[in-house]
Amino acid sequence: MGCLLTAAALAVAAPAAQASGTKMTQSAAAAKLSAAGITWSSSGNCTTRSNSTCTSFDQINSGTVDAMITLKRASGCALNITGGTEVGHASGTYSHYNGYKVDLAHNSCLDGYVHNSFTYIGYRGDGYPQWQAASGNLYCDEGNHWDVTVY
Repeated sequence: MGCLLTAAALAVAAPAAQASGTKMTQSAAAAKLSAAGITWSSSGNCTTRSNSTCTSFDQINSGTVDAMITLKRASGCALNITGGTEVGHASGTYSHYNGYKVDLAHNSCLDGYVHNSFTYIGYRGDGYPQWQAASGNLYCDEGNHWDVTVY
């Protein structure tokens, strides 16, 4: 399930898409994330965008990569990306496939940082709780991971 917002909620929650930056290749995004100490994993142990068991960064927005690096530095937490731009996520403008979202594995450091540093904004339409950063980025706790939307 992806974090889905109504048009009204998106108008309030989402700044203009200027933060998206430019599209990145798998290798460029992976190199930048790796240099920042951010890891990634997939159930299929692969990075192919057309395979839903992979974790791909192909066509991810540079702003999304930069936001993960900022999150790691600000929080001091380990970050492991478990979902990127691969097929199999919910669609929409601010989607995984369009480069605006990543899934992050839960860990106690990251969970505490999101809960204590961001504003709880209530439940999403499907019942998952959401927090919003000052930047406008949304952190949705989907139970077994964080679904992060970078605007």
